[in-house]
Amino acid sequence: MRGCEVKHRLERRYGLGHLHFITCGCYRRMPLLSTERARNVFLKILWEVRNRYDFALLGYVVMLDHIHLLISEPNIGTPTTVMQVLKQRVSRVLRGRRRKSLSVAQLRLWSDPPLRYAPRFWQRRFYDFNVWSFKKKNEKLNYMHFNPVKRGLAKSPKDWLWSSYGFYWGGKANLCPPNPDWKPSSKAQKQRNKSRTLSKKPKECATLNMIRSVSEFRCDV
Repeated sequence: MRGCEVKHRLERRYGLGHLHFITCGCYRRMPLLSTERARNVFLKILWEVRNRYDFALLGYVVMLDHIHLLISEPNIGTPTTVMQVLKQRVSRVLRGRRRKSLSVAQLRLWSDPPLRYAPRFWQRRFYDFNVWSFKKKNEKLNYMHFNPVKRGLAKSPKDWLWSSYGFYWGGKANLCPPNPDWKPSSKAQKQRNKSRTLSKKPKECATLNMIRSVSEFRCDV
């Protein structure tokens, strides 16, 4: 039994100077982010968490039942820390207070049944793909920005307000604009340089260089 647990354990690779493409789904892929209010709340909390843990947010998209983020490793904590706090705070705001303030009779009249029945807001795990090349960085940004079009939520990426596309397409800021000018702290950078020296992976690219190159990113319109 213990062998099975180890087999299915997700491996996180931190300290290598990579970006991280993160995917996190709502509980059983229920559309718990289907309202504008829910998506706006998520972006506001993402902005607060980014400022608190100090990391580069290069791209994101908020879908109806999942989210994608492209971030650096934070100066405070790790991407796991960021996701734990982000998930807890979003769940608490969108779910916890509502249950405390409404009676059973009121819940029966609530217009958002998936949220009412879900025992949790998020899936327990999130998926983290290490992005160590410029090609992969641009590939993930395009994937996120065109996801709403692929799902039939918008005719063009610029029509979906809950992604970072507008920032790159026309410099339009929303509730949580990317921060490509971010820099890692000297302490964090030294630790990552040490980790890269010890790593055996041959293909690696410094986070700061990839973040700076984001100005060269062009959306496929």
